[in-house]
Amino acid sequence: MDFELKAQDPNSQARAGILHTDHGNIHTPIFMPVGTVGSVKAVSQQQLEDEIKAEIILGNTYHLYLRPGTDVLEAAGGLHQFNGWHKPILTDSGGYQVFSLSNNRKLTENGAVFQSHIDGSKHLFSPENVMDIQRSIGADIIMAFDECPPYPSDYEYAKKSMELTHRWLARCDKRLNESEPKYGYRQSLFPIVQGSTYKDLRIASAQFISGMEADGNAIGGLSVGEPEELMYDMCALCCEHLPKEKPRYLMGVGTPWNILENIALGVDMFDCVMPTRNGRNGMLFTTKGVINIKNKRWATDFTPLDSGLECTTSNYYTKAYLRHLFVANELLGLQIASIHNLAFYLHLVREARVHIISGDFKTWKDALIPQLKQRL
Repeated sequence: MDFELKAQDPNSQARAGILHTDHGNIHTPIFMPVGTVGSVKAVSQQQLEDEIKAEIILGNTYHLYLRPGTDVLEAAGGLHQFNGWHKPILTDSGGYQVFSLSNNRKLTENGAVFQSHIDGSKHLFSPENVMDIQRSIGADIIMAFDECPPYPSDYEYAKKSMELTHRWLARCDKRLNESEPKYGYRQSLFPIVQGSTYKDLRIASAQFISGMEADGNAIGGLSVGEPEELMYDMCALCCEHLPKEKPRYLMGVGTPWNILENIALGVDMFDCVMPTRNGRNGMLFTTKGVINIKNKRWATDFTPLDSGLECTTSNYYTKAYLRHLFVANELLGLQIASIHNLAFYLHLVREARVHIISGDFKTWKDALIPQLKQRL
């Protein structure tokens, strides 16, 4: 995997690049729709490609391991063949899901023993078998197995957690180097910076991870309940100490304004369930502001959802019609809202790229964010 920097904004750390993978190029900054179980909820692969114009999607190791299982994925020829998405895929290691099962897992040096949320069966995730599972899934970018400490965490817990993440990373790297891709294309490991909200830990983790000389690096453990400004502070610190010539991925972030602010700090890649989850609950992100489509004020608004987007769905359906679908509990409403929100997120990062290349990103961002935050 190769990362090519194309432009740097003169008034911020924002940059535009191209990530070259065996399944195609990814133009950064990029937002990656979350397809946890091999499917972005309520959205087809054709819609992702044709309307949303996604360049990469996510899968999740924990969920895909439990169902359909690596035997099925290997028989299919990997996740790309199984779900029909032939552009790049990134898989989260499943660490966050395992550690969120705090009442049903046991953490040791070897890994994490956990109970399936599906049938209660017991399983072990270790750095080694998580690499093996991600080999079987066949993602282009695979994440290291880490521990994501909660917010707030006391200093000693955060330090021990970070050190465990580092030891696990060394084992992930070793296992990957001892094995080969299963489907004839390259897979790249991204380590994850941890350290909670402690500056010295974040610096130490970023420096340790930089020493791995991986194809790209991730920042984890943020957007877990800490104030926005603290998230920005920690992200800026990590970006300062991570290699500039490698892509930086901020995991699980976030709102449209979070994404723009973190692009300004030097982040290249983002993912979040927010556009689809909030869409299914009737919240639309638009170029004019945030809409609760269930509100009565939209009942006779026959204007498009957002004429500022290239997306057919956003231009074809009206606010009144989408409100009607939500009020009537019609499933089509969930699909339209999900497609629209994802199309908006991808539109936003494409526009950010244009302004980075033209050199006026910061001015554009500062003017746009108050508009995006408006409740319409």
